[in-house]
Amino acid sequence: MGAVNQIISKPIISADSHVMEPPGTYIDRIDHKFRDRAPKVVSDPVKGDSYYIDGMKDGIPMGLVAAAGKSAEELAIAAVSAKFEDLHRGGWDPHARIGDQDRDGVAAEVIYPSVGMVLCNHPEPDYKKACFDAYNLWITEYCDPHRDRLLGVGQTAMRTPHEGIADLMAIKKLGLRGVMMPGFPVLEDYDSAIYDDFWAAASDIGLPLSFHILTSKDGVGGPNALGRTRGPKLNGFMTIIRGCQDIMGTLILGGVFERHPKLRVVCVEADAGWVPHYMYRLDHAFERHRYWLTAGTLSKMPSEYFRENIYVTFQDDWVAFKTMDLCNPQRLMWANDFPHSDSTWPNSQALLAKHTADLSPLNKNRLLHDNVAELYGLH
Repeated sequence: MGAVNQIISKPIISADSHVMEPPGTYIDRIDHKFRDRAPKVVSDPVKGDSYYIDGMKDGIPMGLVAAAGKSAEELAIAAVSAKFEDLHRGGWDPHARIGDQDRDGVAAEVIYPSVGMVLCNHPEPDYKKACFDAYNLWITEYCDPHRDRLLGVGQTAMRTPHEGIADLMAIKKLGLRGVMMPGFPVLEDYDSAIYDDFWAAASDIGLPLSFHILTSKDGVGGPNALGRTRGPKLNGFMTIIRGCQDIMGTLILGGVFERHPKLRVVCVEADAGWVPHYMYRLDHAFERHRYWLTAGTLSKMPSEYFRENIYVTFQDDWVAFKTMDLCNPQRLMWANDFPHSDSTWPNSQALLAKHTADLSPLNKNRLLHDNVAELYGLH
């Protein structure tokens, strides 16, 4: 890992990486009431292997989920023809994962699900709860052999605020490092006062709460969008950060951080180059329109809550590297997104050498190590 020391003097940590849930993840661990409906891998001689989720229309092509290192041309093939056994073994084998980390010059990764991201959008709360409980058991097993390098994040279905608190405690007991939230809770929305006890518990327990792209799909495009994407399919790729932006705005303008100043939230894989403009836009809205457009009670400008309470992860967003000082340098965290199709693996070191060339040593250390280490209590 000599390349790491050429960029910073500390170990580089990816703040957002993933697993590729193996075929038995849910079937082997789910509540018996849901076993016949558990997410499963379906093989097709033409389309390859895909995860099938009961109650959801489209399968998840496993080749696209685990396409790190493939060229743009190869992605089109991987999306429709890959077999599970041909994918990055590190996606489900923790020992192989260490080799993947070493190849990319990464000392540790915060680990998120892949299938679990899609499950956040499942319409049935009880089914979602059963799947997430099963996943939490599996990710704990995955991380156990290398807990200093594989930092697992659990999931909660948020059926009720009270159950959400119980999930926080269970996830903490498993030794996982954070909690991935569904984009939409079952009851009301996250700015509602019914969640105040949950936010307080999260602050006290000390588990960072993460909102990842693609986990609030139903909300992108508004209530009349009917799940459609405007224009060509590629335009749908441009929508994926908006779900996270809406959640951050809900928490800020809804007064959640005002009421819970110690709460720490992570906006995951939505890039960060937009953050300075978004903070400006929040302040503009508050200054000009707060007397006729309702919002929560705020004692500070909205941008101040964003700067203090929200961490943001990104991979190769060169705008974010250039505008780091316009954000809060202590809240930005780099990630490699392994093994997903947007991953910088195995070329992270070359990209970081280029993108961080103009950063001060202090900001390099913050971005690649210090901020994520502080947030997750790493030593």
